[in-house]
Amino acid sequence: MSETTANICAFVLCGGLGTRLRSVLSDRPKSMAPVADRPFLELILRQLHEQGIRKVILGTGYRAEQIEQYFQSGADLGLSIEYSREDEPLGTGGAVKLAEKFLSDPVVVVNGDSYVEWSLSEARALQVERNAELVIILQAVSDVSRYGSVTIDDENRITEFVEKRARTGSGLINAGVYLLQKEIVAQLPADRAISLEREVFPRLLGRPIYGMVSRGIFIDIGIPEDLARAQTLLAPRPQT
Repeated sequence: MSETTANICAFVLCGGLGTRLRSVLSDRPKSMAPVADRPFLELILRQLHEQGIRKVILGTGYRAEQIEQYFQSGADLGLSIEYSREDEPLGTGGAVKLAEKFLSDPVVVVNGDSYVEWSLSEARALQVERNAELVIILQAVSDVSRYGSVTIDDENRITEFVEKRARTGSGLINAGVYLLQKEIVAQLPADRAISLEREVFPRLLGRPIYGMVSRGIFIDIGIPEDLARAQTLLAPRPQT
């Protein structure tokens, strides 16, 4: 672990209602969906540990007690876990703001319902090199319509965010992992719902915000079909 990433903590957004999964997952939070014989959130936490992160804050809400009882202090995963529980849905920005006192500077923010292959050391190197306020992990997909798309220039600077269904075809999407300066969190309004993706990030266009493209595994378990696909995609690989 490099000095530049040694003290970075991660905040994981896992307070969503998961309404689109209710037909197959009615008794637990979306991030606790079983994938490859363990909660999906555990796969994310193990990945963060592999990146060198040792402190994680879980932003809980819907059925928060299930997450808290399962992971507890995080010691079994080699982590120190704190919890920031929403009393009512605050959106991605509001959830991060609620946990502000726990966060490092910079901080990694991760969606608790998607998995992407990415590198913290590479994202941090880009952030330092470009003095970036925000680095978003992007993913190349064949159809951006479900997710919305992101445009970058030749230097990987983000120049455009496009809403869901406004564009179709191949392109880059926001993969749900952010390395951001805490100043962005400090500027968020407190005690109200706000979306990082729809309200905050577009306002940062023109400032030093960058994308880092991943072309490895990506899966968002937000709909039943992709939750089913994750069982194979994220299954443990045989030892060779």
